[in-house]
Amino acid sequence: MANPSPTPDTPATHDLVVIGAGPGGYVAAIRGAQLGLDVAIVEKEPTLGGTCLRVGCIPSKALLESSEQYHHAAHGLAVHGVRVDAPTLDLDAMMARKDAVVAANTDGVAFLMKKNGVTRYAGTGRLTAPGEVAVDGEDGTTTLAAEHVLLATGSRPASLPGVEVDGTVVVDSTGALAFDAVPKRLAVIGAGYIGLELGSVWSRLGSDVTVLEYADRILPGMDASLAKQARTTFTKQGLTFRLGARVTGVTRKGRGTTRRAVVSVEGGEDVEAERVLLATGRTPNTEGLGLDAVGVATDDRGRIEVDDRFATNVPGVYAIGDVIHGPMLAHKAEEDGVAAVEGIVTGVAHVDYDLVPGVVYTDPEIATVGASEEALKAAGTDYVKGSFPYQANGRARALEATGGKVTILAHNETDRILGVHVIGAHAGDLIAEAVAAMTYGASAEDLARTVHAHPTLSETLKEAALAVHDRALHV
Repeated sequence: MANPSPTPDTPATHDLVVIGAGPGGYVAAIRGAQLGLDVAIVEKEPTLGGTCLRVGCIPSKALLESSEQYHHAAHGLAVHGVRVDAPTLDLDAMMARKDAVVAANTDGVAFLMKKNGVTRYAGTGRLTAPGEVAVDGEDGTTTLAAEHVLLATGSRPASLPGVEVDGTVVVDSTGALAFDAVPKRLAVIGAGYIGLELGSVWSRLGSDVTVLEYADRILPGMDASLAKQARTTFTKQGLTFRLGARVTGVTRKGRGTTRRAVVSVEGGEDVEAERVLLATGRTPNTEGLGLDAVGVATDDRGRIEVDDRFATNVPGVYAIGDVIHGPMLAHKAEEDGVAAVEGIVTGVAHVDYDLVPGVVYTDPEIATVGASEEALKAAGTDYVKGSFPYQANGRARALEATGGKVTILAHNETDRILGVHVIGAHAGDLIAEAVAAMTYGASAEDLARTVHAHPTLSETLKEAALAVHDRALHV
């Protein structure tokens, strides 16, 4: 059991110390406790949950939902025969709801720590030796000893040369979740998940949004046809895209109500906006962890190097989530955390990063798992494709959500599903069926012969699977 009153001479001892209480860290702590370990968790923020729960996934989804409701009230009810006066925006109330959603989630994590007997230490954790962690808190430094230490400190918004985030005119994702007014013009640097989600929020609330992307397409890394359809849809919604745009700097002009920013684009016209959102990706949080002090190896991108059991080169030190390789997604970190702790206890750990789904929570949602067509072509894989449009689905018509499509890629010889890509209503929920099917090696035929309730959006997956072999029934 833990020493309740540790001192520098008598450190508290635990079986497992987790540094970082985000989705990866707190889930790892819970799983460790379930497996009988004496677990401690170290977190520098007053509330638990990490970036995802506090200033990332959860608050952004709350604002996405609220802004969609506002937009739907203004533009989507008449077709249903519902007549209402033009809605008015109460941004303070919308932000208060967002904060309440965040609080409910962070309070829930705190409850889970108590429920599972996880000891919490408030402060910044760092390695001082193998099996030893120093926690620098308000009352000084506390030393912890543990046979196993798990690093789960997540990531932070990436920087961009020439663009200084001041939290007022130029903000990162955290700042864009807490504007005190709707900016008349918003420039978004980066057309990935974060840029598109937050750009959509403020566009729906009345902002003129311009998205600047260095690549020649939005959503780099996703299936190209999916990204192309998404761009068309978002353009119709009012977002302006400038692709192949290399941002070289941001200058600020004016003060108070006249303040604005000018975004400089190499070889192109500058973009002037009241606010600028920098959304060019994320960087692992590994500084200050004491990695050099104990010799933990990192790669050329600053990520901690681990083996297939999430162990570093230093015995007893493990790492998961955004600080290691793989997609920087909360659910990936959770799976890492569970697998790493199970590996410590049982010796077996596995997460298939090829089956980690990605979801963009815009309207419509975009979801993907497995290989894209570009990746299959590059690998020389012989594949076949089946697609099915939402407009041919009865449930989508009833929802007035016919702007979408499901695409399934399968191996031409084995029929095994290699990739599934969805754009449309509830795509983030639909992709779970595809992940389950691929996890167990299902073929397109398997999915096509699975009974789906009618009328449901999930029938689009069945029909796309049928379409792989030109057997779709409703198109």
